Amino acid sequence: MRILSGLNTYYRLLVLIFGTSALFFILYASLYFYTFKQEIAVYKSTSMEYRNEINSIFKLNSKTHTASIVDVTFWDEMVDFIKTKNAVWYKDYIEDEFLTYEADYIGIYDLNKKCLSKTSSAKFKSIDFVPNNVFDQLYKTKLNRFYIKVEEGVIEVFGATIHPSDDPKKNKHKPAGYFIMARLLDRHFIKNLEEISSSKISIVPKDFSQEKDKNLIALNLDLNDWKNDNIVDLHFERSFNLNFSNTKKILDIIIVATILNLFVYLYYYRRWVYRPVKLITNILEKKDEKSILNLKKSRDEFGHIGKLFEENNNQRKQLVIAKEKAEESDKLKSSFLANLSHEIRTPMNAIMGFSDLLKDGSLNEKEKSDYLKIIRNSGKNLIGIIEDLIEMSKIDSKQITPNYKFLNLDKCISELYNSIKITIPEEKEVLFSIYKNPEALKKNILTDEIKFKQILTNLIINAIKFTKKGHVTIGYTLDETKEKIKVWVDDSGLGIDEDNQKIIFDRFRRIEDDFTIEISGLGLGLSITKAYVELLGGTIDVQSTPGKGSIFSFTIPLKYEARIEEPIAIHNPQKIQKKGQETILIAEDDDINFLLLEKILQLKNYTILRAVNGKEAVEICNINKQIDLVFMDIKMPIMNGFEAFEAIRKTNLNLPVIANTAYSSSEDKDDILKAGFTNYISKPLNKDEIHELLSGIFSSN
Repeated sequence: MRILSGLNTYYRLLVLIFGTSALFFILYASLYFYTFKQEIAVYKSTSMEYRNEINSIFKLNSKTHTASIVDVTFWDEMVDFIKTKNAVWYKDYIEDEFLTYEADYIGIYDLNKKCLSKTSSAKFKSIDFVPNNVFDQLYKTKLNRFYIKVEEGVIEVFGATIHPSDDPKKNKHKPAGYFIMARLLDRHFIKNLEEISSSKISIVPKDFSQEKDKNLIALNLDLNDWKNDNIVDLHFERSFNLNFSNTKKILDIIIVATILNLFVYLYYYRRWVYRPVKLITNILEKKDEKSILNLKKSRDEFGHIGKLFEENNNQRKQLVIAKEKAEESDKLKSSFLANLSHEIRTPMNAIMGFSDLLKDGSLNEKEKSDYLKIIRNSGKNLIGIIEDLIEMSKIDSKQITPNYKFLNLDKCISELYNSIKITIPEEKEVLFSIYKNPEALKKNILTDEIKFKQILTNLIINAIKFTKKGHVTIGYTLDETKEKIKVWVDDSGLGIDEDNQKIIFDRFRRIEDDFTIEISGLGLGLSITKAYVELLGGTIDVQSTPGKGSIFSFTIPLKYEARIEEPIAIHNPQKIQKKGQETILIAEDDDINFLLLEKILQLKNYTILRAVNGKEAVEICNINKQIDLVFMDIKMPIMNGFEAFEAIRKTNLNLPVIANTAYSSSEDKDDILKAGFTNYISKPLNKDEIHELLSGIFSSN
C-alpha cells in the first residue's frame, strides 16, 4: 500500500488492471462448473428483472405526460377559459405550445362533456373518441390513464379535472371542466420504446402466447381501458444468448481474448480516460476554451461534459451581457426619471411662475396675454407628456387592439397633409409636399385608420421638427407580389448617425446633441410609433445620413377591399333653431370643472343648470323640457355618463348631449360616438372649441 501511495492515479489504475486480470485467471477455472448450475436460475432471474425493468420503463414513459396534465389542470387561466372561451388565450397557451406536450390530441371540455377547444396532430383524425362514461368516472377520480382503440390504432389517454390553483388536492372546489390528452401508440412510439428498452415490441391481441425460446426473454404487458378491461397487449422480446454447451471453448477463448483486451484496454484507457481527464483539469484550472473544443470531440460522456462546459462558458458570457444590459436598463430608468422630472418641472415652473406674475396689478394687457399664452402652452406640454405615458402603459398591458376598416389611402394622406401644413411656422423654410405615386391605388385598403394616421403624423411632425431648412416629403410604394405597402417620410433635416439609429426606437432613448436638447420630450414618440406599426402587422425602418437627412419608412400588409362598401350613414350633430337664450344642463360632479365650464358658457349668455350625478341629470331632463342641450361628464357617481345618456334617450331622442371626458385616447372617443352622443369635448376644456361646437348646434334661421 505504501508503494501504491507513491504512485499517481494513472499508474495505480494500471496496477489495478493487472491485478484484476491475474485474479480473473485464477477464478476462471471454477466458472465452468458454476455456469451450468446457474443456467436455470439466471434465466428465471433475468426474466423477472426484465419484467420489472419493462414495467418501470413503461410507467416512466407515461410519467412525464401524467406530470404535465397534473400541472396544467391547476391553472386559474384555464378555469377562466372554460367560462370565457377566449380563443386567443387557447391559441397562445395551448395550441402554440402543443408540441411541448408530446401528444397527438389535446382537448378542453366543460362539465357538460362538450369540447370547448381541441388541437390534434396531422396523423390523428378521430373525433369524439372519449366515451361519456369516462367523464363520469373522471369526475370522481380526478385523474386517470387508460387506453382506447380508435381508427388510427391504440391511443393512450390521460384525463384530469380542471381546478383553480388554490385547490391542489382537488377537494375544495368542484371541477370546472376536463382536460384530455392522448398520444397514439404508433410506429414512432414503438420505435422510441424499443430504443429505451432494447427490445423488440409489437401490439398483439389479448391473451397472446408463443412457444418458449431459451434464446429469448419475453413478456406481455396488458393495456386496459377505463373499465380496467384488457383490450390489447404490448409484447416485448429481448435476446438471451447463453450457450452453455460451448462453455469450455468460450472460457479458453476468453483467456486469449482477455490478454488481447488487456493491451487494447490500456491503449483506449489512455485515450478515453487519461486524455479527457487531463483536458478537464486544464478547463477547470485555466478556463481554456481550446480544451473545451477538444473535449467536445469525444464521442462519449466526456463529449457531453465538454458540451456542458461550453454551455456553462456561454452562460457565463451571457450573464456578463445580461449584467451589462441590466446596468444599462438601470441607467435608462434613472435617465428617464430625471428626464421626466425635468420635463414636468419645466412647464410647471412656467405655469406657477407666470401665475404668480399675473397677480401683479401693474401688468398691461399685452403682458397678461403673453403670460396666459405661456401658461396654456405649458399645460398642453404637460398633457402631451401624460398622454405619451398612458399610451405606452396601454401598449405594455395589451389594451390596444387594431380596429380594421377600409381606407382610401390617397384621401387619408391628403387630409393629413392639409391639417399639418397649416401648423408649420412661417419662419421655417421647409417645403412640405406629397409624392404622387404613378401606381395610385384604385381600391381602398384594409387597416386601422386611426393608428395609421397616428403613425404617419408622428413621423411627419418629427421630420418637420428636425428640419430647419429644406424639404419634407411623404409618399408610398406598392409591392403587389409580396402584398405589402410601404409608406415613407423623407426629410433633409439633421440626420441620425449609425449608433443612434440602433436605439432610436427604444423607450426613453433620445439623441443628445445641441439641437435636440432644445426640444422637450420623453423619448417615447418613436417607441409608440413602432408599437403601432407592429400592431398592424408591419415593420418600421430608418435610413439616415448625418447632415443630409433621414427616410423613415414603415411596411404594412396590403389587402384590398373586395367589394364596394355601402355608404355609411353619418349622423350629423342635431341642430336647434336659435331662440335667444338657450338653457344648458351641465352634469358634472367636480365643482371646479363645473365652475370652469359654467364661466365659459356664461360668456355667451346661456342659462345654466347643474346636476351632480347621472341620476340627477336624468331626473332634471324629465322634469324640465326647456333644456336645449346637455354637457354630460362620463365618470360620475351613482350613474355614469353612458348610463345617464341611455336613460335620457328613452324619453328625448332629439336632445343634443355632448360628452365631457378626461379620456383622451382615440379608442375612448370612438366609443363615445358609437354610443350615440352628439359630440364630445376633452379635458382640459378649450373655450373656443366649445363656443364653435355650440354655434354649430344652435343654428340661426
